[in-house]
Amino acid sequence: MDVFEGVAAEVPEGLADHLRTARLIDHHVHGASAVAVDRAGFEASINEASTDPIPAFMTQFDSPLGLSIRRWCAPVLGLPAHAGADEYFARRSELGPAELSSRLLAHAGVERWIVDTGFGGGLVTTPEQLAELSGRPASQILRLERMAEELLESGLESWSAADDFLHRFRGALDAAARSPHIVGTKTIAAYRTGFDIDWSRPSDDEVAARARAAMERPLRLQDPVLIAFGVHEAAERGLPVQVHVGFGDRDLDLHRTDPLLLLPLLRAMAPVPVLLLHCYPFHRQAGYLAQAFDHVHFDVGLAVNHLGTRSIGLIAEALETAPFAKQLYSSDAFGPPELHLLGSVLWRRAMGLVLGGWVRAGDCTEADAIRIVDMIGAQNATRVYRL
Repeated sequence: MDVFEGVAAEVPEGLADHLRTARLIDHHVHGASAVAVDRAGFEASINEASTDPIPAFMTQFDSPLGLSIRRWCAPVLGLPAHAGADEYFARRSELGPAELSSRLLAHAGVERWIVDTGFGGGLVTTPEQLAELSGRPASQILRLERMAEELLESGLESWSAADDFLHRFRGALDAAARSPHIVGTKTIAAYRTGFDIDWSRPSDDEVAARARAAMERPLRLQDPVLIAFGVHEAAERGLPVQVHVGFGDRDLDLHRTDPLLLLPLLRAMAPVPVLLLHCYPFHRQAGYLAQAFDHVHFDVGLAVNHLGTRSIGLIAEALETAPFAKQLYSSDAFGPPELHLLGSVLWRRAMGLVLGGWVRAGDCTEADAIRIVDMIGAQNATRVYRL
């Protein structure tokens, strides 16, 4: 599979050759599907905003992502590029989840996966299973809200007082900081509270009181005090903090996930690496923050897949403001292994076309372009997560 088929004349040969073989670090990804799904389940899984059945009047294959799957994944499964949706789904259904994942993951050219395990349960592979299927190692990201929920749930039966929450939460983070497998943390405040909250460091008494209140109702952690507490505690232990920003599921209030709302936190927290994830349509705001704060980095991973061929424009905009040392590669793939592959294919293609244009216009050398690819593709993640 040549990602520069059809556009080779627009990408300098040395840059194209490098992008074809560069080994990437996918710094934010989830497991691949561990169970077989029917057509309706597959189409729902390639729609980020909803898991509802696709309406009868449409198919999710008629989307930028659907077109990209038929273009780039079909040949990996032995079909012609642009095979029809019915033909494509019939072919993928002939393969078990493990074989399907192995075939597609092998073509992604990913050297290491950094996996968020906080969502999906038995529906997707564990980091160990993803590593086995791909033949490449996997590290883990600890989701702060889910860890707090698990601690609070266990406390309903075993704790003598809600004050135990602080001790147990801090102990779990201390263990994470020592673990060779966990390389960072993540907050999904975007889904639970939005970013327009009080990000100041709460007192222990306030945290204990909020934990006690949280234990009295069904647990889906939405308390801004407990969320701010988790982020500050992770940062104080030197753990990188990933933050979901922008585009996501329908239970997210998009207007409350503009990363500029994080300014109070970024100014006050311990200066550990902060990784703004996805960021679309706020990628320019993220670029500003990455320029303005030494500890802020960002990616546009999730949107690259969903924009398909238009991801070329997204990559160009992501490169506008922020230093190249502050950007990372990710796919944010969850479920269908097509997404793990496409994140890589579309990123390589976009980087080739955008940076190739700069080279041909005389705005940088081919060596500069290759160096930028290596920084964003792997070197920045190696530094940030101390791999």
